[in-house]
Amino acid sequence: QVTSLARSGLADWLIQRVSAVILAAFTLCIVGFALGNPGFGYAAWQAFMGQPLMKVFTFIALAAACAHAWVGMWTLGTDYLREATLGRAATFVRLVYQLGCILALLAYLVWGLLILWGV
Repeated sequence: QVTSLARSGLADWLIQRVSAVILAAFTLCIVGFALGNPGFGYAAWQAFMGQPLMKVFTFIALAAACAHAWVGMWTLGTDYLREATLGRAATFVRLVYQLGCILALLAYLVWGLLILWGV
C-alpha cells in the first residue's frame, strides 16, 4: 500500500521521512566537504560539484526537497483552506493554491536540472 499511487497518510509519512534522510545526507556531504577543505575557493567547489556522482546526488536532493515540500504544502492546504475557514470559495482557493505549489515546485526542479547539467 505504501508504494501504490493512491494517496494515504502512510505514504505521505514515508515520503517525508525518506526525503528528510536524503536531505540530511546531502547536507552532511556538503558540510563535510567544506570542513575538510578549509580555505577552498571557486575552483575546488566547481571541481567537487562538477563530478557526475555529485550532480546526480544534488538532483536527487533537489527532487527530495520538492517531494518534502509538496507533502507539507498539500497538508497545509487541506488543513487550513477548508470550507469552515473560507466558506464556499474554499475549493477554488485550494485548487489555485495547489496548482501554484505544483507549478513552483516543477519550475524549481527544471531550473535545478538546467543548472546542474547545463542543458
